[in-house]
Amino acid sequence: MAEHLLYCAAAGFEAARRLERLAEGHRARRLHGHSFAARVRLALAPGRPGFPGDEVDALRRLLAQCVAPLEYQLLNDHLASPSDESLAHWIRDRLALPTVDKLGVRSAPGTGVDLDRGGHTHLWRRYAFESAHRLPNVPPGHKCGRMHGHRFEVVLHAAAPGADHERLDALWAPLGRELDRACLNDIEGLGNPTSELIGSWIWGRLKPGLPELSWVGVRETASCGAHFDGVRYRIWKGMCLGSALRLARVPQGDARRRIHGHGYALRLHLQAPLDAVRGWTLDFGDVKELFAPVFARLDHQPLYELPGLEDNDPASLLRWVRRECAGALPALERIDLYESPGCGAILSWGERAPALPV
Repeated sequence: MAEHLLYCAAAGFEAARRLERLAEGHRARRLHGHSFAARVRLALAPGRPGFPGDEVDALRRLLAQCVAPLEYQLLNDHLASPSDESLAHWIRDRLALPTVDKLGVRSAPGTGVDLDRGGHTHLWRRYAFESAHRLPNVPPGHKCGRMHGHRFEVVLHAAAPGADHERLDALWAPLGRELDRACLNDIEGLGNPTSELIGSWIWGRLKPGLPELSWVGVRETASCGAHFDGVRYRIWKGMCLGSALRLARVPQGDARRRIHGHGYALRLHLQAPLDAVRGWTLDFGDVKELFAPVFARLDHQPLYELPGLEDNDPASLLRWVRRECAGALPALERIDLYESPGCGAILSWGERAPALPV
């Protein structure tokens, strides 16, 4: 499939609002405030708007300038009804960029909306539950065969206007009570509670009452999780890199021409058929082990010394990673690389997969 390169940027702002279109007595009708976060993801022509390596910083500056008029403001003075959705449209219109793939607004750590390429609204909500489980069908000696526990997080993503956050809360509440402080293996239908099968179990319980549900994400730990959209299973495995870099094509005098560094967040996305016995698509541990030789060449290393990576801009680095791990990870279909939270680039070549929310 064709390769897609997208650049990402995020910007935060503090603002107050009243949502007066809500029902009488709703607490959000009162004056209140949030630490909002806006995030944009779009395609750019090579070297635009500046030079290779400047794309992320330039996009971050543009988004920060866009939301600056909202900083420490009453949003009702700028928008007739400052809902998350209205804010997202306001930011998208003000950016006026023709190649926006997705624009999102997060009003709380577990709540937000996204606008897709067609301008359609998709809302999301994050929930958590503390549970124990064991995977009964793993190979002998596998650590996940022992009873252990996690703080699981679930992200529900649904299309508007049929869904709203309060409806998601109402539908999730009984599932949350059933899953929290429980041994998942004891729940009917979860005898083999992998992340993939937890996601499909949640999908099966919610979809009949929420036709607008578009995907379910299950985060098992801070560095791994799975998505299910009713048809396909996808997993992701994340890791952090502390790397030194040097941008080769910046103008003379630009600080980024010097050796500097990032604490990168790298995320690998993979799609494979569900293993009918194991109950997973791929073992998270296997993905980590197979990627380890590439990871070792990147982490705590000077990237500019790697053969084939003379320039360390995000696009070059993503394509280098893809080439280096293609043989070991044939199920890989997307790589995310963030220089700072929400700011980086995404390289994909498979079917368009869900993106983690802001």
